[in-house]
Amino acid sequence: MGFQLNKLVIFGVGLIGGSFALALREAGAVREIVGVGRSAGNLEEALRLGVIDRVAVDVASAVQDAGLVMLAVPVGQMAAVMASISPHLSAQTIVTDAGSTKCDVVALAHQHLPGHLACFVPAHPIAGAEKSGATAASAELYRGRNVVVTPLPEIDPAAVSTVRALWETCGATVREMTPQAHDEVFAAVSHLPHLLAFALVEDIASRSDSEELFSYAASGFRDFTRIAGSSPEMWRDICLANRTALLKELEVYQAQLARLYAMLEQGDGAALEGIFNHASQARNAWALKKTD
Repeated sequence: MGFQLNKLVIFGVGLIGGSFALALREAGAVREIVGVGRSAGNLEEALRLGVIDRVAVDVASAVQDAGLVMLAVPVGQMAAVMASISPHLSAQTIVTDAGSTKCDVVALAHQHLPGHLACFVPAHPIAGAEKSGATAASAELYRGRNVVVTPLPEIDPAAVSTVRALWETCGATVREMTPQAHDEVFAAVSHLPHLLAFALVEDIASRSDSEELFSYAASGFRDFTRIAGSSPEMWRDICLANRTALLKELEVYQAQLARLYAMLEQGDGAALEGIFNHASQARNAWALKKTD
């Protein structure tokens, strides 16, 4: 990659931030990794596992002379973290994030990091799992995965190049789009599926015979609802942060459900099969591309 970070600071040393740290450490791309977080127990575990080199004593000393600060906290915590680091950032320190929504993060950066926008690179690694915390971190997590960056108009191109190079060092493919385009895309292919998975499990769990229903659930139910095991706090924040785009996607999905309802009501097997065929072909074509 042609350079090495002297100091990387991770706010939120969990699956996402911890994996970023481990991948860069394994590649020899960073000299020191400092962890900051709400849970002392998780930070101690991160230190024990070698995810970080030390736990920050305070925010000011943590970010002082940092080459890069990664905000890998839930989007609901982003404002407070930005406000806390803003007075202490060196002019050359690059700040990036790993949030699943981008328009809100960009707005928060304008509010809390107004003098540092040239070195702020919004990003979203498209990788995750149901496990969380430092123990879930893996140097392999980002290999072959996409990372989306949504640079601001006032960004220093060198900052984008640095963030791009670091993610590529982790094994990721970096793509660029606008914050609005990002949020619209991921409302459809990520946020809506999570909402639906949570809704289905909540529906079954709220019934008086839920225990019996769950006892008969098999691989189809497990596969469809896997993502409902994700962090409730994180997904609350994501859904609220991207609610405008997500509400539009819900309207489209409800219209699709209404079509299926009418076909079932009318006993229209041919129409149902037509939709199922189209969906099956699209899904199989997508899955084939993902395995190429």
